Amino acid sequence: MDITVPVLGENITAADVTKVLVKAGDTVAVDQPLIELETGKATIEVPATAAGKVAQVLVKAGDKVGIGQVILTLEGAVKKEAGKRQKAESSEQRAAVSAPPPSVPHAAPRKTTAPPAPQIAQPAPTGPHVPVAAAPSVRQLARELGVDIHQVQGTDPGGRISEADVKAYAKKLITTAPVPVVAGAGLPQIALPDFAQWGAIAREPMSTVRRITAAHMAAAWLTIPHVTQHDRAEITELENLRKRFADRAEKLGTKLTMTAILLKVIAAALKVFPKFNASLDLAKQEIVFKKYIHLGVAVDTERGLLVPVIRDVDKKNIIQLAVELGQLAQKARAGKIPPADLVGGTFTVTNLGGIGGSFFTPIINAPEVAILGIGRAQMEPCIQKKDQICTPRLMLPLSLSYDHRLIDGADGARFLRWIVEAIEEPLLISLEG
Repeated sequence: MDITVPVLGENITAADVTKVLVKAGDTVAVDQPLIELETGKATIEVPATAAGKVAQVLVKAGDKVGIGQVILTLEGAVKKEAGKRQKAESSEQRAAVSAPPPSVPHAAPRKTTAPPAPQIAQPAPTGPHVPVAAAPSVRQLARELGVDIHQVQGTDPGGRISEADVKAYAKKLITTAPVPVVAGAGLPQIALPDFAQWGAIAREPMSTVRRITAAHMAAAWLTIPHVTQHDRAEITELENLRKRFADRAEKLGTKLTMTAILLKVIAAALKVFPKFNASLDLAKQEIVFKKYIHLGVAVDTERGLLVPVIRDVDKKNIIQLAVELGQLAQKARAGKIPPADLVGGTFTVTNLGGIGGSFFTPIINAPEVAILGIGRAQMEPCIQKKDQICTPRLMLPLSLSYDHRLIDGADGARFLRWIVEAIEEPLLISLEG
């Protein structure tokens, strides 16, 4: 039995092999992970669809594979209901010896529980379809892979099309498909000199995460007119409260971080200023206001920058947010974050305070319209308003970048000041948030 790359998600036609978890001779069980694939910024495990002994592994770490490509073969493995299907195919094959089955160009697809596969770009038909010889299971496989079976060349006796023919054709289409052009990709590139003329160099290929990040950041920077505003929030009392209640989060196996607290503040601010929780649809000349608040939190990993999304932040308490934030960050750093946890954000938070620095210019994570950057809090002399006495206070640097096509400077200043005041006077969240 051939084990193939399954449908991985909408618009995903290929992936990089990061790990091969089995070798020839291993015995595997149903649903046991066989390989790990990297699609964009997510890692997906491909499980065994049947139990058996691994006869041959056809891929290795670093390979690029397409949907439907065979990754390994199993000995002594039989899928459920395979016996019934084989009997049906045998009778179909006997009937096909005398005459090939007629082609039905627009036949309705057989009902299946599997999600529809993304359609693969194929050559345009050159004329009316001629009948092809293929078993029902082969036709079903072609539909699942989005392959026009009339374009496949059969290699079995009499030109009959096999499953291997369909998979080979699908692989050819994937490997020869043009690379999609991202915004900015057509701009002139800086010509590089021969760096080796000045000394020793080393080269390594860009990782998938780095390639995706580079393309997305370039597109965002080129297409969005960024404005960044800075402010400081006095967090002396808030930090004392965080330390006082830190044990409640520790009992649940996580840390009560300043990021978790700020997520709650930002969610309240987005309710007061819904424009910051929106997106621009320039094609329809409309502003899309989202009635939900899903916050992305940038996580620094060995593979690069990932942005897991915490959903419905406004409906969760700070302890719940701390637990979920810790779990998502752990998954991201372990390379186990699923694709669904990296999409759907409405606003992004990036905290560099653990590393250092103060103010910076975070790039908006399109199609969002704003992002808040957090620097490292530092003790600074501060004059108290009441008695005009200069005392040391813990100050947190904040940097807000926003899309100037939708958000004016005055709006940005009001939004950032509201966050600062809510940090310094948490009661504001209950009064206005």
